[in-house]
Amino acid sequence: MMRFVSAAAFALVLAPALHAQDRGYWHASSKTARSVTGDISITELRVVLNFAGYTIAQIRSVEQGEAAAVFSDLDGTPTTGNLYRLVIPGGKQILRHQTICGAEDTQWMVTAVEGKTLRVAFFSGSSMPALTPEGMADATTLCGTYTYVR
Repeated sequence: MMRFVSAAAFALVLAPALHAQDRGYWHASSKTARSVTGDISITELRVVLNFAGYTIAQIRSVEQGEAAAVFSDLDGTPTTGNLYRLVIPGGKQILRHQTICGAEDTQWMVTAVEGKTLRVAFFSGSSMPALTPEGMADATTLCGTYTYVR
């Protein structure tokens, strides 16, 4: 009985940490991240791009297969990630006069953490993106994907 209680307590302590692996400060590593967003910081309630903060709401965790559908360059290493709701106004210039989704509002953000690498995808549109291979093949709301490192 004591072993079960210890295991359950450990799981409760570890579970939030697993879902929060995208939290913190990340350095832009991909060309698109360096030119469009710069470094990124994610907290429980905000995402910060080039010193501008935007309120986020975590909708749910993203499963391994969903992350692989969004980010085709994942190498199969276990990932953790989240789907967030946010609003970055259309036309809002982030870095070097670049916008996330052009003139459309950015309304969704998907993250995937693989070791010390964070991948982020931004989507426009009011409907939740379909995080499946078929959904991504037909995705007209995917604005771009970005890579960051610790």
